Amino acid sequence: QVRLVESGGGLVQAGGSLRLSCAASGLSFSSTAMAWFRQGPGKEREFVAVISWSQRTLYADAVKGRFDITRENDENTVYLLMKTVNVGDEAVYYCAARPSGVSTRHWEYEYWGQGIQVTVSS
Repeated sequence: QVRLVESGGGLVQAGGSLRLSCAASGLSFSSTAMAWFRQGPGKEREFVAVISWSQRTLYADAVKGRFDITRENDENTVYLLMKTVNVGDEAVYYCAARPSGVSTRHWEYEYWGQGIQVTVSS
């Protein structure tokens, strides 16, 4: 039984910050890439950020420099620190995992959280 549970979403003002968390259970956290995707209203699901077991990271151009993805391997938790939020960041954010290297393609991820809403006020 694999579970990915997101938390930390909610309402944030443009220019503010927010930290999302994803707690993983039921899978081997070692050698597992953890990623964040998002889907805004009327949009396709898009890649946000990914981190490998060894801390390699990749970011979408839209969030590079504004978001940080980190992981705490001892507690099987991945974080997305949204340091400077724009109105375009409003979306449902999904945590995802795959038992291999990093990928930016959502269809290559096997495990998904339920999603969590981030709403941005201007």
